[in-house]
Amino acid sequence: MDLMTSYLPRYQFAQAHSLHVPAPPARVLAAAARPEVVDDPVARRLITLRELPSRLAGRLGLHSALAQRPAFGLAHFTPLGRSEEELAFRLAGRFWQADYGLVPLADAPAFAALDAAGLAKLVLNFSVQPEGRGTRLSTRTRVWCGDDAARRRFTPYWWLIRPASGLIRQRLLQRVRAAALAPDA
Repeated sequence: MDLMTSYLPRYQFAQAHSLHVPAPPARVLAAAARPEVVDDPVARRLITLRELPSRLAGRLGLHSALAQRPAFGLAHFTPLGRSEEELAFRLAGRFWQADYGLVPLADAPAFAALDAAGLAKLVLNFSVQPEGRGTRLSTRTRVWCGDDAARRRFTPYWWLIRPASGLIRQRLLQRVRAAALAPDA
C-alpha cells in the first residue's frame, strides 16, 4: 500500500497530474525532494494573491491572522514518509480560513490519529514508476473533511482554488523534470 493510501484511505476531494521524465526513478524522486526545486515563484505569487485581503486588512489596522506570519508555502507541508517509489507530505487545518487554520502535528502517527471533526486532512505526494526508458512522475493531492460541516465549508474553497492548485502541481512536475535532467542532478 502506498503512503498516501495508508495515511488517507478515504477522501472526498482529489487531484492528480503526471508526466514522463527520461531519467531513472531514483533520480526523479531525489529531485522532487529538493526544497529549491519545489519552491516555485508562480506558486508564491498565487499564495500572495490568496493572502492579499487579510494582509491588507492588517496594514489598515484591522484584524489579520496573517499579519505577523510568513507567507504560506510548501514548507508548511510536513513529511509523512518516503519509499523507493513515493514521497508524501501532510497538512491539516481549516484551509478555507484566511490563516488556513493549520493544526500543528508532531509526526505521521499524530496525523493518522487526528480526529478531523471540523477540519480537513490533506496528503500530497510525488510518486515514480518506471515507464519506457524513463519514469512516470505523478503528483496526487487528496483531502478528507472530518465531518459534514467541514466538507460544506471546504467544498466552495476547493472549487475556487482547484485551478490554481492544478497549475501549481503541473509546474512542480515540470520543475522536478528539469532538475532530474540537469547535468548536476
